[in-house]
Formats: sequence, C-alpha cells, structure tokens
Amino acid sequence: MPANRKLHEVLERLRSGMITAEEAEREIDGLRIEAVGDIANLDVGRSLRCGIPEVVLAEGKEAGQLADIALAHVRTSGRCLVSRLSRAQYAVLADRATDAGVEVTCHERARMAGLSTGAPVEPTGGVVAIITAGTSDIRVAEEARVVAEEMGCRVCMAYDVGAAGIHRLFPAIKKCLDAHVFIVAAGREGTLPAVVAGIIDRPVIGVPVSTGYGYMGQGRAALASMLQSCSVLAVVNIDAGFTAGAFAARIANMVAIR
Repeated sequence: MPANRKLHEVLERLRSGMITAEEAEREIDGLRIEAVGDIANLDVGRSLRCGIPEVVLAEGKEAGQLADIALAHVRTSGRCLVSRLSRAQYAVLADRATDAGVEVTCHERARMAGLSTGAPVEPTGGVVAIITAGTSDIRVAEEARVVAEEMGCRVCMAYDVGAAGIHRLFPAIKKCLDAHVFIVAAGREGTLPAVVAGIIDRPVIGVPVSTGYGYMGQGRAALASMLQSCSVLAVVNIDAGFTAGAFAARIANMVAIR
C-alpha cells in the first residue's frame, strides 16, 4: 500500500533540508489532541494519520461552542469543515470567523461550511463521480462532494438520473468515465446503485437517502435494497454523505498515487 501522501511530503522536505527534525516531528505527530476548554478534544492528527480530515458535526452543539471548536481546529490545522449546520449556527460561526480573520465558505446545499486560514487544498489527482437518482438526493450528494474535494479530489457530478427514466443514466456515466470510484445516492426503493455497479468496472458506493414515505420509508427500503444488491457495491448508512465522500476519496487518492 502506498505511503500516506502528507507523510511522504514531510519526509521529503526533511530530506531536502527545508525543515528541521523538530518541525517534522511536530507535523507527523498524528496522535496529538488539542483541548477546547472542557467541551471538546480535537483530533488534529487525523488527516495525517488516516488521510481523512476531522469534520466538526454541528448537530446537537450550541452555536457558541460550535464556533469555539471550529476556530480552534482551523487555527491548529489551517483548514476545517463543519457539517449539518443550521442557519442560526452558521450565522454565529461566520461572524466569529470573520472577526478572527478566518475565511469562511458556505456550502448551502450540503449544509456545510469550510474554514481556512489561507491554506489551500492540494490536488491529489483522484477523481470521484457522484450520481443521484433524484433531485431530493442532492443534499446528501453535496455533502459527499464537499468532503471529497477537501481531500484533494476532482469531482464529476450527474444529478437526477434515476431508474424511473433510465435513459438519463448513460450520458451521465459517459461524462464521468475518468473517475476512479462512483458514489450513487438514491432514496425510495434505492435501485440506482445496483444498476450502476452492474454496468461499470469501477468501485461503487451506495448511499441510501431518507426520501420516500409509508412502509419502509425514510431510507429504510433504499438501505435494504442496496444491501441485497446482486451487483457488487459497498453501502454506507442512511444519509451518510460524509462517510461516502471520505471513503471514495481514499480510494481515488490511493489510485492516483500509483
């Protein structure tokens, strides 16, 4: 398995004399924890250790506490994502970040925000395709997109190409054939991921979405359908856009390194 890209870059800079051994040690300290008062312990080494950035979940957090956590993280790591934001939480976070001189990017459809001290995302060469069955699935797909892009991938999107009008699918797949991995989000009966996995030679990650109603509604039928797929695919939890995006980006980045 290829080495972690970030670790490789740190060691190259150490070898070339661009940084000292002490600076390299600080950068590769993947077990480092930063406390935010008595409310949070930030895993600031996760990106280096696992290749996946720590994303701050906004659900259940008071707006002021959320801002404290996110700003502490961005000051330590240079970048930070916040997921499942409410409008009220975003308003407080944006005000606090602006006052602190931190750049804020709103990803409204994904219900996410990106914070940065100016540190850019370095492209990895990984390519992720994201397809949705319906327009209602876009909110989850967008969460996956933001995470994959934060991990350095280029993302190709094709939305509202579900099985009810299957002829829409083939042009969508054609424009994304350079992708290393496909994420397919679908609600209701969740057919689309199995269809896609049956016609392409790339890994497919199915994301059940909590659309649909009545018996087995709210994503349960979609989840069951994907788990029972005859086609070979991996399946994440209902509405788990972050998990799908991070998993897909890891696959794509490993392929790109080769």
